[in-house]
Amino acid sequence: MLSIFSRSKYLVDLIEGMPDFHNHTLPGIDDGSDSIDTSRELFKGFSGLGINHIVATPHIIGELYPNTPKIIEEAYKMLLHENAGPKKLSYAAEYMMDQHFLEILENDDLLAVTDNKVLVEMSYFQAPINLTQILFKLQNNSKVPILAHPERYTYMHSKDLSKFYDLRTRGCLMQVNMLSLSNHYGKSIQKMAYQLIETGLIDYLCSDVHKISHLEKIKEIKIPTKYVQNITTITANNRELLQQHFN
Repeated sequence: MLSIFSRSKYLVDLIEGMPDFHNHTLPGIDDGSDSIDTSRELFKGFSGLGINHIVATPHIIGELYPNTPKIIEEAYKMLLHENAGPKKLSYAAEYMMDQHFLEILENDDLLAVTDNKVLVEMSYFQAPINLTQILFKLQNNSKVPILAHPERYTYMHSKDLSKFYDLRTRGCLMQVNMLSLSNHYGKSIQKMAYQLIETGLIDYLCSDVHKISHLEKIKEIKIPTKYVQNITTITANNRELLQQHFN
């Protein structure tokens, strides 16, 4: 997709060939894909964006989505059996940082995105009361958290970004959502996403796709020229992170 002003103003031109490691494409185990057919349609949509390297990351949230490595593996194997996924497909999980997550850490039963890096999230209403304990436990287990969509935690928003910098000092890497680069979640989220990108606090870019309409919206996202180099650097981080994972 070409802009009459600059090819690189369209996000799809920056993410082509980039691995995506935050999406809800495994069938029937969270609030993403509800069937193998839907998963197949989602992967076809990803291919239309030039993304064919996928790490599926279903939610693991206490009693809401009590997924386990076995449940996730079974959903993954269903896709393989039906030949419904891309050639480069694997799985991990997106963990809610809560008490249940601490128990998982205790049992060392994590599904990492790659090597020692684990995708985590927080409630949209407030940070975990025991956040410091959780991050300390991750470090003690030689794990590096990748915090999903930090721009969406409005209780962390401030002009000086101090809460984000604090998480950085505690070992957190950060992943921004593609849809946050539009007004999909609201103007304040979009503004914060670009602010975090501009200040170098964002390490990775992923889709967090749950349904086909998300992929359609991603196709239409334009990036202001001043942020193109930042996002190019971030997409290179995605490629580097998963280069060996998919070889």
